[in-house]
Amino acid sequence: MSRYAQAMSALELKVYEIFKNKLGEKEAGTVIEYLEAKAEEKYQQKKDVLLTKDDKIELVAKIESTKSDIVKWMFAFWIGSIGVISAIMIALFNAYLKH
Repeated sequence: MSRYAQAMSALELKVYEIFKNKLGEKEAGTVIEYLEAKAEEKYQQKKDVLLTKDDKIELVAKIESTKSDIVKWMFAFWIGSIGVISAIMIALFNAYLKH
């Protein structure tokens, strides 16, 4: 087995064998290396937009944290709103009773 055929997947090995029969061993190895380099280059270009398992875990944690913060702020908002509405109603009721 040649040095190019070591550590290849079954599909890579089939492609290598096809190229080896058509082009020769050295040229087939060069083509396979080129294809692998291009695939790695494409991966490097896309890896910033791909979501990994760690990214997903981090994103879920941020969502949970944000969700709890929103609930806290909503509670504070509603308590404040009820307080303001109550104060306005009491002020209007007192103004009505004075007349």
